[in-house]
Amino acid sequence: MDDPSDGQLLSTWTAGDTGAFEALVKRHQAALIRHARALLGVHKDGEDVVQEVFLRLAQKPPQMPETASGDPQAERAVLSSWLFRVTRNLCMDALRSETRRRRREEEVAPSEAITGGIDAVEADDTRRAVERGLSKLPSEQREVLVLRLFGDQSYKEIAAITGKKVGTVGWLISVGLKALSSELAPLVASGAGLSSGTATSRAQSLQGGLS
Repeated sequence: MDDPSDGQLLSTWTAGDTGAFEALVKRHQAALIRHARALLGVHKDGEDVVQEVFLRLAQKPPQMPETASGDPQAERAVLSSWLFRVTRNLCMDALRSETRRRRREEEVAPSEAITGGIDAVEADDTRRAVERGLSKLPSEQREVLVLRLFGDQSYKEIAAITGKKVGTVGWLISVGLKALSSELAPLVASGAGLSSGTATSRAQSLQGGLS
């Protein structure tokens, strides 16, 4: 089978096919690493967290519900939600254990970002500015925006991962995007001569543009 679904890969993995597990890792690893790095901060590496996530997947994979079985999109949504939820929980554990250290890093990062400036408004530069802005948001806003901007998760999927209501997720994303736009505007304008309105619209467009 050229492109087996996540459910099929899980089944063949539990039957002893190591190649199926490697395929699952290749399919989901990049998105999980981006998510972990965004949650942990731009100066931390999320690969160790993601390795632990896949270790847990190997030890005790989730059961695919009958309602999703046989539907590739539904199977992918189920496994993706499980992987992001485990990644999120591990990141939250790491953040709680390093609260003081993270505060020191957050105090230094903004000044470095402003004094360094942004030479060009390229995709990578914009992403870094967004990441710096995210690090300043309250944890609840940061978490849902990370899932939306970097994880490309739907509101319903974010609600399942975080345990929040869909309406609450929508409100947090809306408030977070406004704060992020305000944070991003002077950073972009200072280096590229963009107006505050242009920078704001650029930040808002990121909700559907980053993956």
